Amino acid sequence: MFTNTNNTQFIRNYVILAATVMITSVGLTDAFLSPSRTGQQERLDSYGQVAKAGLVAYSQKIGR
Repeated sequence: MFTNTNNTQFIRNYVILAATVMITSVGLTDAFLSPSRTGQQERLDSYGQVAKAGLVAYSQKIGR
């Protein structure tokens, strides 16, 4: 009887874990591969280039 209870709990916990992993992975995939996130990443990349150019210009100004 005790072994049957342990097997039942193990199977239940395994199913809960598997469902949690699947739901989490689908949610993360949707969050990181959504079109709005891709557009946001492109804006951040272009802003990064502007910020880098500003830092280079500022460092050249200080170096003179």
